Parts: sequence; structure tokens; C-alpha cells
Amino acid sequence: MVGYDPKADDRDISNVEVAVAGSVSGLVTRVLISPLDVIKIRFQLQIERLSRSDPNAKYHGILQAGRQILQEEGPTAFWKGHIPAQLLSIGYGAVQVYKTLRDAVVTMYKTEGPLVFYKGLNPTLIAIFPYAGFQFSIYSSLKRAYEWALPAEGKKNGNFKNLLCGSGAGVISKTLTYPLDLFKKRLQVGGFEQARASFGQVRSYKGLLDCAGQVLREEGAQGCFKGLSPSLLKAALSTGLVFFWYELFCNFFHHMRKADS
Repeated sequence: MVGYDPKADDRDISNVEVAVAGSVSGLVTRVLISPLDVIKIRFQLQIERLSRSDPNAKYHGILQAGRQILQEEGPTAFWKGHIPAQLLSIGYGAVQVYKTLRDAVVTMYKTEGPLVFYKGLNPTLIAIFPYAGFQFSIYSSLKRAYEWALPAEGKKNGNFKNLLCGSGAGVISKTLTYPLDLFKKRLQVGGFEQARASFGQVRSYKGLLDCAGQVLREEGAQGCFKGLSPSLLKAALSTGLVFFWYELFCNFFHHMRKADS
């Protein structure tokens, strides 16, 4: 992760234990932040404005959406699509409208064939390069700014500086490339209009450019950033939780080694 220096760790733990701590911390964090992912995707797929002033809007805020999902679908709804999310499945958005992963896969394959699993691939690939470029460029700029503003502190608390700058770089990069993530989700659920009827209006898109054009015409520029607030909240919590669980598991392995010796 951008912002963490493993060389600063002086605990007596093996590389395997470090890898296990990193993997498990990521898994546990994904479980805990899944509700925000679900809310983000619901916002991304909603054609209506995310506003109380729109009587047709099903969702208009994070807390309101959380309460409504809980009332209508029960607590398990916050972990819809969790398994494919853990596996980094490209069909995560589509799974949101089905009961189980198996139900989603079978229905999607029968309806549109194997190519359905690659819907939204274009914006995904397009976003990879600018996101990575923005992240590392902004990270370097923030580190220089931090060391200029706090020259004495810049030489101390290295992990804190890296964590702060890494989190800032992630938030800014996510914001700059966010519209591509929204277009990807809209394209992924294409063909499942009937399954999504209870969520509000639905649209059909012919491709990335058509999707972007329709969103801009019907929903305005702000429509390209629907779901950004839970996305950024998720990113901030994810960063903190990953480091928290990573440190916890590393300390556990360290104390286990000391106890054995």
C-alpha cells in the first residue's frame, strides 16, 4: 500500500507472517466496509438525483440508504456481492440485484453469454493508468509539501507521514478518476433492467461514450460523481482499518515468537 514502509518494522516476524498479516487484514477490512460498498453502488446506479427534493429518488443520503436497505432487505443485504468482491470479480455491481452469486452467474450467462462478464472492462482498463499515475505523483507532491511545512517532523514519524500522504493521494486520485468507476457500474448492469425495476429508473447504454453522454445530458456533471461520498468514506476507513488489523496481527505473531523462545 502507498504510504507504508515495511523496513521501519523492527518486530521479530518472518516474511510469511508479514504476508499472512497483510492478507488477513485486507480480508477483515473488506468484510467491515462492505456496507459502504453496497451503498456506493446503489447511488451509482440511481438515475434520479440523490436529493430529498426529488420525490422519485429511492436513496438520498448514506444514513437514509442504510436504514432503507436494512428495512427492506435485512442486514445480509449489506454483504451482497461480498464473495465476488473478495475475489475481485468484475461482476460485483451486477450481483447487487440477485439473491446469491450462483444466481447471478447463471442468469447472466444464460441471458447474454460469456461476454457479459466483461461489461465495463473498457472504463476499468482506461482508469488503471491515470489512477496509478495520479496516486504516485500526488503522493510524492504531498510528501514534499509535508516536509516543507514540517521540516523537523518530516525526519521523524516516517510511517505517519507516509500514511497521511498515501491516504491523501488515494482520496484525490479516486476523485479524479471516479466518473470511470460510475460508468463501469452502469455498463455492468446493462441487460438486467427487469431485476432493477424496484430500484427506480433504468437506462440502456451502447458503450462507454454513450453511457458518459447520457449521464451528462440527463444527470449533469454531478451525476458522474454519484456515490463519491461513501466511496471516499470507505477509502478513509479502509486505510485506517487495514493498518490497524495489520499491526494487530503482526504484534500477535511477534508475541507468539517471544513466548516460544
